[in-house]
Amino acid sequence: MNNDRNRNSVLRQLGALQKMPLTDLREKWKDLYGTKPPKFSRAFIQKRLAYRIQELFYGGLSEGTEEKLAEMVASNSKGFPGRKNIEPENEPKGKKKILPGTRFVRIYNGVRHTVTAKESGFLYDGRVYRSLTAIAREITGTPWSGRLFFGLTKRKRKKS
Repeated sequence: MNNDRNRNSVLRQLGALQKMPLTDLREKWKDLYGTKPPKFSRAFIQKRLAYRIQELFYGGLSEGTEEKLAEMVASNSKGFPGRKNIEPENEPKGKKKILPGTRFVRIYNGVRHTVTAKESGFLYDGRVYRSLTAIAREITGTPWSGRLFFGLTKRKRKKS
């Protein structure tokens, strides 16, 4: 019975996070983490607080899981399983690598277009394309930068 009451308390706290003003969320952060809250979005703070509330009630990661994560990070500079260490000087300048599984959504002329990054290209409308640019051209019928079309880069404005 007491466990149900505690569980209901956790659920009430999680529900209350959705209604709290940002100032109250920041105060809650100080209470639960004992530090000044980061200057991130409201949604981020809510998610982290929700995790912390559940972590305190249900318990955090097991010691074995924490050790495994530490090993993965130590053996891999990016911290991703299966991804080779990449020296910073070998990374592309100005372009960040798009990881497989990343989804891009763009509404163009009232139609929603969804693209998923794969190891071998980009999946759009049942076909695999070599680049986002090819997909942007397919959607618009005109030459577009794929990164610009899907919002990965901003248009460079000419200074007048």
